[in-house]
Amino acid sequence: MEKRLHYNNEILHTILIVDDELINREILGAMLEDDYNLLFAENGEVAMEILNSGTNRVSMVLTDLMMPKLNGFELIQEIKANPRLAPIPIMVLTSEKDAEVKSIDMGAVDFIQKPYDAPEIIRSRIKRMIELSDDRSIIRSTERDQLTNLLTKNFFFEYCSIMEKFHPERSMDAIIIDIDHYHLMNEIYGRSFGDSLLKKIADIIKHFSNDNEGIAGRGENATFYMYLNHQEDYNDFIKILNKKLTDEFNSNHVHIRMGINLKKGENADITSLFTGARLANDTIIGQFHKSIAYFDENLQEKAFFQERLIHDINTAIEEKQFIPYFQPKYSIQGDKNVLSGCEALIRWNHPELGMISPNSFINLFESNGLIQMVDTFIWNEVAKQIKHWKETLGMSIPISVNVSRIDFFDPGLSDKLIKLIEEHGLSFDDIHLEITESAYVEHPETIIQIIENLRSKGFVIEMDDFGTGYSSLGVLSSIPIDILKIDMKFIRSMHDNEKNRRMVEIIMDIAKMLNVPVIAEGVETQNQYSDLKGLGCEMIQGYYFSRPVPSEEFEQILKEKMYV
Repeated sequence: MEKRLHYNNEILHTILIVDDELINREILGAMLEDDYNLLFAENGEVAMEILNSGTNRVSMVLTDLMMPKLNGFELIQEIKANPRLAPIPIMVLTSEKDAEVKSIDMGAVDFIQKPYDAPEIIRSRIKRMIELSDDRSIIRSTERDQLTNLLTKNFFFEYCSIMEKFHPERSMDAIIIDIDHYHLMNEIYGRSFGDSLLKKIADIIKHFSNDNEGIAGRGENATFYMYLNHQEDYNDFIKILNKKLTDEFNSNHVHIRMGINLKKGENADITSLFTGARLANDTIIGQFHKSIAYFDENLQEKAFFQERLIHDINTAIEEKQFIPYFQPKYSIQGDKNVLSGCEALIRWNHPELGMISPNSFINLFESNGLIQMVDTFIWNEVAKQIKHWKETLGMSIPISVNVSRIDFFDPGLSDKLIKLIEEHGLSFDDIHLEITESAYVEHPETIIQIIENLRSKGFVIEMDDFGTGYSSLGVLSSIPIDILKIDMKFIRSMHDNEKNRRMVEIIMDIAKMLNVPVIAEGVETQNQYSDLKGLGCEMIQGYYFSRPVPSEEFEQILKEKMYV
């Protein structure tokens, strides 16, 4: 049967009426035909044939109970035993009270009394049950992660709160599980490998949670959650998990990290518990000899500090506590070193806590989705400063601003940046956009498309922290960039660590292949400067020339130190 449209252009739901009496089918059909697509079956066997054919998406089954060839009770049983059909609501057509109770116990949602002498009531009850079923279907589709069938993050936290409400006395553990370098494994082994890995881990932690009267969920990417009865020791669980992954994937390269926070006392705040688990988890990033970390008092102090920063962010923006500092970049391949640009770096001058390092809040705000507010504020402050220097000094140099990963999920990013240029009377050469390599790797298709659009407008794109994001050469060759920046950790140890020196040389070779200039950051010594110049590095920034300075000091550099 083809889908019909209602007068308001909505597609009508389909109802299957199952009754061995023709007159009953016709009576119900006459009541419902204006509002629904109708299918008819004279017994349960025919009804199952219709349902199993998959030709029509049935929104409700109305079934009689006393029928030949698969009666109503048997039909309910077969429908509920089929995972594909089980969500379909079933209403029973009967006049027997005992049968009503039995059928509802078996899974029917409601019943319609025979004889059918109240059409308006029948239509209203059917309409309401279909609406409830649709609502449940929407909830089911958002409640479970499609890949792993675990609870999605929001529903996981909601169920944790419900557990706490009804069982506040239980001793529970909040656990966050991550996979180190999951995106790198995806690139090396392929997306299907990554998906299979996630499904296997999900299956293991789901059974472990069930065995310990808890629940499991999946967060972003390769993050999992568990909330379960307190365990004295998780080493055996980690060993079993690692062994199953090794046996399944024939690989010892999967490193699992567990951050655990023990609930202490009643009235636990679920968000705080998992914030603590996250802090513990983050302490062992990259430590392949360690898989488990517990939240403790030191991390508690850090958590309180971070909560304070999150609480104060709006006031900080309103009162302009965030300040751009500027670190110059010098071109070093000529006879003289020429001031050729600078990077705007953020500082937080907190009225009570003093000057706060960006290391204390950048990652925090990124993980909480707050960094976009800070980025937008700093971009505007930098644009104002460039305009001021143009008007007062008659000059400017390109200033690089950081664009965080979360900024790329703002559909208005391009318009926002263009408006910034236009409102302050700047050119697209005045502001360069720095994007970390890891941002490209995590969402390559989306990021590349957005950056290509920004470049087409005239923006210059710098890839920051190159060498830390695990880009393959295949991905790198397709990434739209104008400048590569070598991560400072390679520079600082290039004389003490032969591997890092070799990495710098490789990055220089890659840049030549891509025909883009290189900026080395974190340059502090004469030896580093000389070696980088000999390798053909075009620009450097770091304490060798200048630390990051406030706008007043950088203005003096603009006036006096264009050449050094």
